[in-house]
Amino acid sequence: MAGVPTEIAAGELLRIATAGSVDDGKSTLIGRLLHDSKSVLEDQLEHVASTSERRGDGYLNLALLTDGLRAEREQGITIDVAYRYFHTPRRKFIIADTPGHEQYTRNMVTGASTADLSIVLVDARNGVSEQTWRHAYLSSLLRIPHLVVAVNKMDLVDYSEEVFDRIVAEVSDWVARLGIADVTFIPLSALGGDNVVERSENMPWYQGPPLLYHLEHVVITNDRNLEDVRFPVQWVIRPHSDDHHDYRGYAGQVAGGVLHPGQEVVVLPSGKRTRIKAIDTFDGQREAAYPTQSVTLLTEDHLDISRGDLIAEPEDPPTVGRELEATICWLAERPLQTRGRYAIRHTTQSARAVIDRLEYRVDVNTLAHDESADELALNEIGRVHLRSSAPLVVDPYTRNRTTGSFILIDESTNDTVAAGMIISAR
Repeated sequence: MAGVPTEIAAGELLRIATAGSVDDGKSTLIGRLLHDSKSVLEDQLEHVASTSERRGDGYLNLALLTDGLRAEREQGITIDVAYRYFHTPRRKFIIADTPGHEQYTRNMVTGASTADLSIVLVDARNGVSEQTWRHAYLSSLLRIPHLVVAVNKMDLVDYSEEVFDRIVAEVSDWVARLGIADVTFIPLSALGGDNVVERSENMPWYQGPPLLYHLEHVVITNDRNLEDVRFPVQWVIRPHSDDHHDYRGYAGQVAGGVLHPGQEVVVLPSGKRTRIKAIDTFDGQREAAYPTQSVTLLTEDHLDISRGDLIAEPEDPPTVGRELEATICWLAERPLQTRGRYAIRHTTQSARAVIDRLEYRVDVNTLAHDESADELALNEIGRVHLRSSAPLVVDPYTRNRTTGSFILIDESTNDTVAAGMIISAR
């Protein structure tokens, strides 16, 4: 894309979320990626080998590279979200190994909220399950742009093309209903390494790339919103030194669009206009700033700009409002009830909010709406209407995942009780 710096255009960092039913092999798959891409230190490998022998596994259990909690190792399941980093000469990766069981839906929402790509595993022996539908739905709800359906344990079905084709047909019908545009199906065996890093000789009928090749080459440049300028102000920098007594900068992370010196901008919610004078970074000044870059903006006018304000283009502003329609995933043991009061955190803004009503609860297995529901329990998803105590500067989540998301906090316990995705505001 013209005008995009090399590190953005190349998609240097890919954030991945993995999901699947219990025992579908998520942890083994990630362990295989780490092992076969030479991203495991020798002492880690020795520890896994000794632990595998002590457990009597009879093989090098690569799942132990990611199952870090003692409870996970004892039960053989993933409970917490485990983040793993590895890289190849072409790209860097951060993998969120999210739990498979329904009771840990909140963990998956947390782990997948910033993902560029989601890997949903399906056990070839068992085929599509309710958990497969749940994870595909959550991937679409979180607007993860790319989905890989990894049909695992193909070695246990004699590498059958017929089994693979049947799963592809069934999942394809479902994801079409969810509106997921980019879906890739890969047959593999994480235990044996088939089609993980290297192509499998056991499945000559599969003409696509192995998983790692796909991860290295998937294009994410177009996933970022380079049209709508969005810059939430996180910090006002005033050095108060003799050398910099006139310096006043606004630090934050670009959430959308392209910023450059001389550009006219509007500060919301005040509506004051100014122009960008310069863009500072730790490495010096820049001629442009792009999404996910952390920079400091200097403006031509000394305006009253503070944390929580948002800088945008005057011709393309977000909505400033106190009333939100949103989809939320409830994360707390104590159920959501209408008229509940919470703290709301949106980008760098903070306010208080009241949930006026619950429009409906979603059955994630059928996508049916239960309009008779009067509460949301832990891990349940629904549409709500809420009001905030102060104006919020927002976009629909479908337009911008950063300015379209928020969390709700129980002020009495300081627990995060909900993650929300904005549908509309006024």
